[in-house]
Amino acid sequence: MKTAIKWEGKMAFSGTTPSGHKIHMDAAAEIGGENTGARPTELLLHAVAGCTAIDIVSILKKMRLNLTDLSIDIEGSRAEEHPKRFTGIHIHYSLEGDLPEDKVARAIKLSKETYCSVSNSLSAEIKVSYDINGIPGSPLI
Repeated sequence: MKTAIKWEGKMAFSGTTPSGHKIHMDAAAEIGGENTGARPTELLLHAVAGCTAIDIVSILKKMRLNLTDLSIDIEGSRAEEHPKRFTGIHIHYSLEGDLPEDKVARAIKLSKETYCSVSNSLSAEIKVSYDINGIPGSPLI
């Protein structure tokens, strides 16, 4: 998967996802932005919620259960010091339909442990490399 963003001035950036959807990001006014778009960290929480939601709908459908509504509230706790990474994420699932609790719990567990690439990426060791104008940079550990 490959994507790109472009600076639009101050702290605003935009890009188009590989699937063709436009994304706009900006920072808060207190750090030089104009609050014209979502923060990258907000998008990360939305990505976790969206990833697990897609998993849950798919898994419950495969279980032949009748899901009639799903909404997710998600809350992330962040470290006080830079890089202010997420230290915890709590997901509250609200589901409606004829859904046995054990089957819903199984679907959530499968999403968390097996299928949700977004949340699993948050706990993974990911190698990061870079180049500047086509010249490889020093390896990042």
